[in-house]
Amino acid sequence: MRCSLSLVTSLIILAAPATGLAQSRYNVGTPLSQEEIKSFDFLIGPGGEALPQGKGTAKEGAVLYAKRCEVCHGKNGESGVLRRLVLGKPGQPFRGPFKPEDRDSIAYYPYATIAWDYINRAMPVPKPGSLTHDEVYAATAFLLYRNGIIGENDVMDEKTLPKVQMPNRNGFIPAVPVYPPEKKHSWW
Repeated sequence: MRCSLSLVTSLIILAAPATGLAQSRYNVGTPLSQEEIKSFDFLIGPGGEALPQGKGTAKEGAVLYAKRCEVCHGKNGESGVLRRLVLGKPGQPFRGPFKPEDRDSIAYYPYATIAWDYINRAMPVPKPGSLTHDEVYAATAFLLYRNGIIGENDVMDEKTLPKVQMPNRNGFIPAVPVYPPEKKHSWW
């Protein structure tokens, strides 16, 4: 027991300078500024209450997609190194059933605002969060169009995006449970 206690103590003493070096060299543990905190402090819900101003169409999004997204997600989002974002076709949305590998598609989401929020926060991979709000609306519109959910000329903005009816909207447990639950017939 005494041997293991002295070994642990020695390791702690040796690890302390390495921790200090990591903090000074890589800014590990550096406190966030108020501006950095505010950049994370918003939530885009299903109703789109916190969506910023901006707009975009599928045509504008096609140009952006070809430049910044096609490398990882493949031509038109149908195949690629990372994820398949498109299941349906323009005018023919995919309505399921969704296999586990289909859950990366925009068509799987219950609300279009989820796609906007994810693209805004996490894309493109080399520099997440670098797209302007107009570019995020355009990319979202392009993917919604390619999945057959909206038309090619439909303008997506803070008012129209939350109104998009997603094909899998009812495929999830409701955000607010219904109580008492609906009575079902005995043969169900």
